[in-house]
Amino acid sequence: MLIVENLRIQFPTAAGVVEAVQDVSFSVGREKLGIVGESGSGKTMTGRALMRLVPAPGLVTARRMSLEGIDLLSASERQMRAIRGRRLAMVLQDSRYALNPVMPVGQQIAEVSQTHTGANAKQAQHRTLEMLEAVHIRDPERVQRVYPHELSGGMGQRVMIAMMLCAEPDYLILDEPTSALDATTRVQVLAVLDELISRRGMGVIFISHDLNLVASFCDRVSVMFAGRIVEHCVASELHLATHPYSRGLLAALPRIHDHQSRLPVMVRDPAWGAASDGAA
Repeated sequence: MLIVENLRIQFPTAAGVVEAVQDVSFSVGREKLGIVGESGSGKTMTGRALMRLVPAPGLVTARRMSLEGIDLLSASERQMRAIRGRRLAMVLQDSRYALNPVMPVGQQIAEVSQTHTGANAKQAQHRTLEMLEAVHIRDPERVQRVYPHELSGGMGQRVMIAMMLCAEPDYLILDEPTSALDATTRVQVLAVLDELISRRGMGVIFISHDLNLVASFCDRVSVMFAGRIVEHCVASELHLATHPYSRGLLAALPRIHDHQSRLPVMVRDPAWGAASDGAA
């Protein structure tokens, strides 16, 4: 399992230390865990901490942060290079900024295959075409030769997914993988993801603002507020969440058959960030 206990991420500033993540604890097996919350709640920083990609001068500490017995906190950078992509991969939010703009996308996918599976150039190219087909990209022969700026948002996200799944990782962190997509493309990309994840039996952390999406896609949900997890619940029962912050997020969702003159305004109590409810 992927286990996190009392994770803290701090950033020193001229005005003092900022606690981006505070005492976050959860575990993930071969399942899909959703992490939801507003922008700035610490969701993406939590994912980056697992990858050991929190930028300096950020300080990451935890009582425990392990991947199937491997201590991610004490692992050397050489060990982490072997873990990233092969054991634990992360699909970033926007492919326009995550992909290398001066390399054809096929070359970038092939590089992952060569680095983590030891494939030669011919094998890596075959694997690249195979993965582009797996994410339902038409004409993969052409697409592998194009540069990131030549791709639409949906195709860019599919290329990112193909790249991160190329080495068949055990665990996958999805950071808002569909936020830049239109509704139709979002459904297609999620269907592709669900198919590939189920086929490979991966563990997934799905970071999102979309409560309805997480409720339908994930098995469990953790709700974050001000750097802390304030509630854990079964995804299918997210609508029954009891914490005032969770209830506020749910109440703010527009509903097509609910004719309200105004949507409820989120009221935040700083005391909600004072303590979390423990590990999942």
